[in-house]
Amino acid sequence: MSSLSLIRDCLDALLHPSAQYDALTRARHRAFMAPRLLGSLAALASFPAFLAMRGAPTAIEVAAFAWLIAPILLSWFLSRTGCYEGAHVLSSLALAGLVMMIAASTGGIASFAAVWLVVIPIEAALSASRRVVAFAFALAMICAALLSVLGHYHILPVVDPAVASNSTLVGFGVVSAIFYAAGLAFGAESLARTSVALLFVEEERYRLLAHNMSDVLSRHSRNGAVRFISPAVEIMLGVPASRLLAHGLFDRVHVADRPAYLTALSDAARGEPRSVEFRVRRDAARGETAEFIWVEMRCRPLDQTAADAEVVAVIRDVTDRKVQEQALEQARNAAEQADASKTRFLATMSHELRTPLNAIIGFSEMIAQEDVLGLDAARRKEYAQLINDSGQHLLSVVNGILDMSKMESGNFEISPEPFAPRPALLNCCNLVALKARESGVDLVTRVPDDLPVVNGDPRAFKQIVLNLVSNAIKFTERGGKVTVSAGVEGSRLLLRVSDTGVGIAADDLKRIGDPFFQAGKTYQRRHEGTGLGLSIVKGLVGLHHGEMNVESKVGEGTIVSVALPLAFTPPVAVEPTSNVSTLKPALRSGLQEQTHQVKKSA
Repeated sequence: MSSLSLIRDCLDALLHPSAQYDALTRARHRAFMAPRLLGSLAALASFPAFLAMRGAPTAIEVAAFAWLIAPILLSWFLSRTGCYEGAHVLSSLALAGLVMMIAASTGGIASFAAVWLVVIPIEAALSASRRVVAFAFALAMICAALLSVLGHYHILPVVDPAVASNSTLVGFGVVSAIFYAAGLAFGAESLARTSVALLFVEEERYRLLAHNMSDVLSRHSRNGAVRFISPAVEIMLGVPASRLLAHGLFDRVHVADRPAYLTALSDAARGEPRSVEFRVRRDAARGETAEFIWVEMRCRPLDQTAADAEVVAVIRDVTDRKVQEQALEQARNAAEQADASKTRFLATMSHELRTPLNAIIGFSEMIAQEDVLGLDAARRKEYAQLINDSGQHLLSVVNGILDMSKMESGNFEISPEPFAPRPALLNCCNLVALKARESGVDLVTRVPDDLPVVNGDPRAFKQIVLNLVSNAIKFTERGGKVTVSAGVEGSRLLLRVSDTGVGIAADDLKRIGDPFFQAGKTYQRRHEGTGLGLSIVKGLVGLHHGEMNVESKVGEGTIVSVALPLAFTPPVAVEPTSNVSTLKPALRSGLQEQTHQVKKSA
């Protein structure tokens, strides 16, 4: 056993580097080199014994023994170049040359050596190459024909009939050819056994890989039918692989993604590798509902030459990546909204703060110079009133910002107590009635007398009503109508403010309630305001665990509905309202910039 291992190690040391990493190639190179090296060395070692028994050798015998160097040279050629087919071609030429030389000297086609021509294509069969076998067959046929022609025309040297008909030589030629052919047969059988063993090992390796890898391997026909799918799909989809054969997988693909799924397989069947992402239904455990997961399928043709080309695909679960992409998209949108909020804040504050500050500074300077300007008492009173109105406007803007900041940080405290909503609602409507008359808007109040007592913050309730009604009046054209109604719906107080104003576009409707947002273009507003009104209302309603709903159509008007619980109980810890949580950096940055601008303008 050790001698065989030593021989194998020696052969492996002679192998070309190209044959070191492939087991089948390594076995073929060994099968080519081993019999030639061992046979040649054994024959050369027996040459002295042959001389001692035979005496002086003939020229043919010397040539035959000289030919034993050829297999050694062929092995060296294969070891240096790694050209397996080329080595077999040279081996066929060397064997054919030896046979022709001996046969030509011992009777031509009738020589005992002519039978060795049969061995030439048999030896070439070990190359596993049709080209080499065809070349060896053609070479043997050419040699046989040449020997026949040369013998027919008596071109070959005359041979002693006793030598030509020597049964010993004929028997030696036949037996040696049989032995050599048997050796080739055993070599072929060994290579075949090695090929089967290596194929089994490779199949087992790929089978283990397909069974244990997390990605799913599948084979499809052109129409998408599954012909094979690896067991990893049971973990991915929670269903046995057998149920996904034929069109079982297609039936689980989301309806909206089926065209992309089939298109990718069809393109791959035509020789164009494709990658596609689609949703597929995954069975859930008992007691849970099924869900769709995102998968990525990369497919390519299995055999482009086949008429019915199949497609091999690798399917991977990319749900986590999709979730991350969606989270990144949401984060990007939130960042864009925060940046837009800062822009809106600066645009709004530039108008809402600069205008009253200019009025305050301008009229106060005029009052300070009343002696020069000769202002009478009525004019001074008028200017003082304008300064007061501007200051009140600034105070309302600052209060709105402070309220938003408190609600954002969770520090806005509400003090729930029982109160009657009807008097509070009527009082708020009376406060804005003058503004409605000046704007030419009809203010209608429909409040039943039997409204129950509500447990909540009465100050916050009034602020909700004032903001909603003032907003409705502001955005209603002259001659329009604003209706304020209230009622009880289950365990909630329902407040509704409707107007016949300009309305809100569908794109802007979903953003109503965002801080500093007004419908329409920020820099081309027709109405004054900071855009904090509905945002404060939304925050106060949220603090009371209520709901706000806005319905509107452009040119027809808007309806804002607020539902508040009749018996509100505040939680132990008040969480910040979600509608402004993303605006904290924008508000802080905007306030800092606006403060700087106000100082400069002052």
